[in-house]
Amino acid sequence: MSERKVPKLRFAGFTDDWKQRKLGEVVFQIKSYSLSRNVETNKDTGFKYVHYGDIHRNIAKLLSSENNLPSIQKGNYEFLQKGDLVIADASEDYEGIGNSCLIDCFLSRNIVSGLHTIALRPTEVNSLFLYYLLHTDIFSQYGKVIATGTKVFGITAKNLLNFEFNLPSETEQQAIGEFFRQLDDTIAFHQREWEKYKNLKNSYLEKMFPQENENKPQLRFPNFTDAWKQRKLGEVVEFFSGLTYSPKNITDNSGVLVLRSSNIQNDFLYLDDNVYVKQECANSENVQLGDIIVVVRNGSKNLIGKHAIIMKNMEKTVIGAFMTGIRYKHYWFLNALLNTETFKYEIEKNLGATINQITMGMFKEMKFYFPSETEQQAIGEFFRQLDDTIAFHQRELEKYKNLKNGYLKQMFV
Repeated sequence: MSERKVPKLRFAGFTDDWKQRKLGEVVFQIKSYSLSRNVETNKDTGFKYVHYGDIHRNIAKLLSSENNLPSIQKGNYEFLQKGDLVIADASEDYEGIGNSCLIDCFLSRNIVSGLHTIALRPTEVNSLFLYYLLHTDIFSQYGKVIATGTKVFGITAKNLLNFEFNLPSETEQQAIGEFFRQLDDTIAFHQREWEKYKNLKNSYLEKMFPQENENKPQLRFPNFTDAWKQRKLGEVVEFFSGLTYSPKNITDNSGVLVLRSSNIQNDFLYLDDNVYVKQECANSENVQLGDIIVVVRNGSKNLIGKHAIIMKNMEKTVIGAFMTGIRYKHYWFLNALLNTETFKYEIEKNLGATINQITMGMFKEMKFYFPSETEQQAIGEFFRQLDDTIAFHQRELEKYKNLKNGYLKQMFV
């Protein structure tokens, strides 16, 4: 008996085998135009287009509105309609080969398929199902096989339309498409919330810390009126150095964890890229709850000053040699201070000419304004709550993205 063509995971009530089809049998190719960026205009002409660059930049993906698409000059074109897919036929990397966009709304303007795109109108396949099929490893592997080029990879419409895949019943296609649309809606919600609170945080950082040549912030909690006092950082906080180790010191995860630059992502500590060293080599300070770890040397200038709070007790954990640890009782206030433009300016001022580094001595000499401890505590608690909200949406975003990737592997065959 031949192996059944069914996915590992499917909705209840669906048991039939999927049938093999060619893409060219279930879609109709419509005209694309070699319209580059020079046809764009700031005027609302009633004409817009999907440019392959906007597909790669995720401006054009699952389009519930055409508002974010660029306007173009009027012309005599064949227009897209709800349910059409637009595939980028050129990419600078393998991962972007065949990236796609789905017109998922009724259009109030004339939309055209632009430069380096292949436009398809589904005739015997559900548009949403096909859109998500084009996001699976099944299609990704095919794209890599048919792509040509060295610096820029390209696919032809002929090869694209020869793509063979397995197709379930129309009802199951619809169920799968709607399931992934709901997942994408959830991902988009947490992405919007994450961006909203990140922007709020940046706005509050600007207003709740003094600007240049000022000793009071624009925005304060009630009952705080005193001027802030300028202090050298070394007079206020305690510093500790990181561990220097060699490759022969590295061991398995039974050793001592060494926190490095890669463990700090988006202002939070991540423990998914870990290095451990032998216990006898770890002759530096163990991190404590509330410590702030800061990148002070890195091949990338932009990473200097990247930092995160140690949010829990972590036994057998130190920082690497290219990091500095800071210990201060009002660590949430200090963490917020290290997110300000003032701190970024201090880094720029102190960076070495040839080496991307700030020494501990430089760090200690940096001057910042500090309010009373009571106001520090209030400001720190405010930013802690903001960071908790940001972290929540970041975790949810990652969770649902991982769920989506897992389902894409299991719900197609």
